[in-house]
Amino acid sequence: MTVLLLVTVFLATFGLATAAVLGGRRLFDDRSGAPEPLSVIEPEAIDWDSPVIAPQLLKEDALSTISAWDSLLAKVDGIEIMKVHMAEAGVNWTVGRLTAMMLLAAAATFAILWKMSWIPGLASLLVAIGAGSIPYMLVARRRNKRLRQLEEQFPDALDSLARAVRAGNPFSAGLELLTREVPQPLAGEFRRTLDERNLGKNWDAALTHMAQRIPIVEVSLFVAAVQLQSRTGGKLHEVLTKLAENMREASALRGEVRAIAAHGRLTGLILTLLPVGIAAIMAMVNPGHLLVLWKEETGRTMVAAAGICLVLAHFVIRKLMDIKV
Repeated sequence: MTVLLLVTVFLATFGLATAAVLGGRRLFDDRSGAPEPLSVIEPEAIDWDSPVIAPQLLKEDALSTISAWDSLLAKVDGIEIMKVHMAEAGVNWTVGRLTAMMLLAAAATFAILWKMSWIPGLASLLVAIGAGSIPYMLVARRRNKRLRQLEEQFPDALDSLARAVRAGNPFSAGLELLTREVPQPLAGEFRRTLDERNLGKNWDAALTHMAQRIPIVEVSLFVAAVQLQSRTGGKLHEVLTKLAENMREASALRGEVRAIAAHGRLTGLILTLLPVGIAAIMAMVNPGHLLVLWKEETGRTMVAAAGICLVLAHFVIRKLMDIKV
């Protein structure tokens, strides 16, 4: 019944919003009418002293397409961090859409669990908060995957750039070759750097923005090496080749650390699922033995507390196994 009510409210809200948009567009079209014919402007009618208002070429990077929600998000601390993480993940959503999905998931989960009398209110609230964080966790997972792809693709890209520079091509031509040879997402980042350079920025600013968009140590080293070479001179292809070799060695070391830490993460997952498996087996073998946990308020509270502790312990173990190199 609760799910049906939520679906009905969502469909009704969506229908009202669609009707309002269509009605407003039709009203605007009726008021605008047919376009007036173009008229020739006499030179005497032009005010040459008035300031010229140029059209805006770059789109505004708003937090949300809804003005009220955009102004509300602008006052919240930490929204810029979420915005940066979404850009690093390569997600084309706005912050307003992501936060709306988080609020919708949390509200729907809390409304469903609230009708279940055997679940404590605190457990319903905590589960709703966990459900609301799922969209952001998916964005964070995609961000980590994308940064790992960039980290793996960067040494090969530096080798290709070093060969292009050694062959006599300028630095800009070498980057242009990389945009066609290297796979995504690294090709898109090089293309964006070239577009910034072609739109009038100098190489220092364009490369600095690239290092800011890709928070990887290797990219920062590459940018620092290119900027230093542009000031002091030297053989850029040798610098890029040595840098690529060091990056491969560091990547191999990180792979060994991840392989060692995978054992600890798997152990944590087994320890988290083991109590759940034991409870399921006991429920099948002797169901009456666990009924006291569901019939009594104290038992339900203990089950909720045990579930929360298991989830927290799982994340603590994963954090301990997250070794930075």
